[in-house]
Amino acid sequence: MSTVVDLSMPTVPRVRRTPQEIADAAPVSGRKVLLAAPRGYCAGVDRAVIAVEKALEHYGAPVYVRKEIVHNKHVVQTLEERGAVFVEETDEVPEGALVVFSAHGVSPAVVQSAHDRNLHTIDATCPLVTKVHREAVRFAKNDYEILLIGHVGHEEVEGTFGEAPEHIQIVNSPEDVDTLEVRDPDKVVWLSQTTLSVDETMETVNRLRAKFPNMIDPPSDDICYATSNRQTAIKEIAPQADLVIVVGSANSSNSVRLKEVALEYGAARAERVDFANQVDESWFEGVATVGVTSGASVPEVLVQQVLDLLAEYGYGSVEEVVTAQEDILFSLPKELRAKLAKDGDTTRGLGGRGTKPSR
Repeated sequence: MSTVVDLSMPTVPRVRRTPQEIADAAPVSGRKVLLAAPRGYCAGVDRAVIAVEKALEHYGAPVYVRKEIVHNKHVVQTLEERGAVFVEETDEVPEGALVVFSAHGVSPAVVQSAHDRNLHTIDATCPLVTKVHREAVRFAKNDYEILLIGHVGHEEVEGTFGEAPEHIQIVNSPEDVDTLEVRDPDKVVWLSQTTLSVDETMETVNRLRAKFPNMIDPPSDDICYATSNRQTAIKEIAPQADLVIVVGSANSSNSVRLKEVALEYGAARAERVDFANQVDESWFEGVATVGVTSGASVPEVLVQQVLDLLAEYGYGSVEEVVTAQEDILFSLPKELRAKLAKDGDTTRGLGGRGTKPSR
């Protein structure tokens, strides 16, 4: 059974013209919303958020979390209100305290730092990110040079790079390929950050393969199912949309990519917001069809708030565009499962947040 995370929507006052005033200023017939499915929470995010909630429930506050547990302002703020303390590094955590590693993963150096400070750890790294870490370790042991496609400075990339820094080069964009040099072009493999644009990643891979014809592929796709599915859904919607609204935070790589993909695939306009109150009424002028989606770290309550706002402005007809069904289950981190079992909590797995029609 999937565990439902209840993250209430913060009340933010909104000052703007009335729905009637905006309708009179720019009358548009046939207003509707195309709502992407899948959207929002993926299994890895669900797992990480509930891991912090369960840690607070069973260990009590404060529970320290290294970095943002997931890249979403609302989720972080809500967990802070419940007693989570977010820190940048483990040396900010009191010695002997409990710390949760975020869904984006950490390097072995971070794990060692926590051990040195006698911290109790819960590793909430997404299992799909852990898979990439294991691939990096395995290829490094076989003396391959690893070309890691990803964004420099992103926490996930830093964690993967830390597994084998002497064997990894980060490829930040397709243009980076031109200046890339490797020790042995016959022993090269590519891996990628899990939250990238599928199309841009393949552009980079194609350029790498043209330069290093004997480069091998990872044993399975590194871009996660949720990232790929959400991009596929918005590709379907974009050509039909006068405006696409992506719900997600600015530091959420997959949310930012959704906006880029929407524009690339034909949306007349695309905007990203954290909250409904950030939607600008001027965006509706001349707009008949609005596409709506959300990044993989976004709780559904934020999407519903946007839909409610759109309904105020005449976009009450909502058609869900379903391009995939998600039923992935991830168990909670093993360190936490042991505590839950001891306390009689029967929580076992978390759903992949398969989305249901909103209207």
